[in-house]
Amino acid sequence: MAIDVEGPFTRYGRPVFIAEAVRTPIGRSHPERGWFRDVHPNTMLAACYTDLIARSGIDPAVVDDLIIGCTAPFGEQSRNIGRNAWLQAGYPPEVPATVLDRRCGSAQTAIEMAAALIASGTHDIVIAGGVEHMGHVPIDSPGKISELYGDPWPSELRELYAFVHQGESAELIAERWGIGRGEIDEFAVRSHQLATEAINEGRFAAEMVTMTLDGELRSSDQCVRPGTTVDTLAGLKPAFRPDSGRITAGSSSPISDGAAAVLLCSAEAAQRHGLVTRARIIDQTTVGVDPIIMLTGPIPATRKLLDRNGLTVDDIDLFEVNEAFSSVVLAWQRELKADPDRVNVNGGAIALGHAVGATGARLVATLVAELERREADLGLVTMCCGGGLGTGTLLQRVAT
Repeated sequence: MAIDVEGPFTRYGRPVFIAEAVRTPIGRSHPERGWFRDVHPNTMLAACYTDLIARSGIDPAVVDDLIIGCTAPFGEQSRNIGRNAWLQAGYPPEVPATVLDRRCGSAQTAIEMAAALIASGTHDIVIAGGVEHMGHVPIDSPGKISELYGDPWPSELRELYAFVHQGESAELIAERWGIGRGEIDEFAVRSHQLATEAINEGRFAAEMVTMTLDGELRSSDQCVRPGTTVDTLAGLKPAFRPDSGRITAGSSSPISDGAAAVLLCSAEAAQRHGLVTRARIIDQTTVGVDPIIMLTGPIPATRKLLDRNGLTVDDIDLFEVNEAFSSVVLAWQRELKADPDRVNVNGGAIALGHAVGATGARLVATLVAELERREADLGLVTMCCGGGLGTGTLLQRVAT
């Protein structure tokens, strides 16, 4: 039975719906074996645009805006990749685009911005999503840019905060919540097992953009390791604290390449253009947390969405909590006490990969498809973000 949840869009503006949500396969960022090693990021994002337009049947000229997340808008991903990919796909130049960076939450924030524009009445149809080619534009690119143009963390800021990298933050979380190496490894194994089951049962088919990659048609993900066991992971050395660490490469999300996009619309636009609405965005939020431990944002973001809408954790049928590291989700689990069988039911970023600027839209696409598959009602997506941020989006399936 559907829960009656109004949400701020309906209360103060107008409802916002998801008509389509797609994503590319996620490739490993490997210079010799990565599926996307010879693919420009424009091509990845353009494939999502093309699939959205084909699935929805809309005239691309009716799209009011393109809002795209990307955490490293340098090199191949610079100069407004959202627009470049649209033009490369052959679509009308009259459609504008913008690119934003909210670290790992970039694509989710792109969706939230699109939803707010539609709720305001200024826009009717928006494509939002994200792209990241971590093989061509590496995760350490900002450091190289800093060598040329200066440090984003000057001494005045460093005097206030002793910034650390995300791996150290994952270790700090494990310490604070008393999460041991064994539990961390077990969670990583769970991710690979569930992802393998989902792939074998074709559960990602509804969201997947099939692409010709490395000479073959691909409609799956490259990073999943079906044979992963606790014993296998136990043999890995700590990645961030060589002597005492609990986090390894096996309990961290792999460096990945991919893109994802969501077509959002108003009820009026859906009726006008014959769009089938699949989910409604009830509410959304972003929070700030301590920038040192950094990755705890999903905890207050989830609580804020639940409290603001008069819901409990048990009211949510499915959660997608991004698996940047095992300890992030396990700490969230300790605090929220959600039923594990409702969390990341098809595996997560540890197995599937985390193309950082795209993952928020990938999570939304996965959640919408799984809500439909189960004929479930409410779903919640939440992510940690570098610098101490947390994103959250509350969705409701549109019953058919």
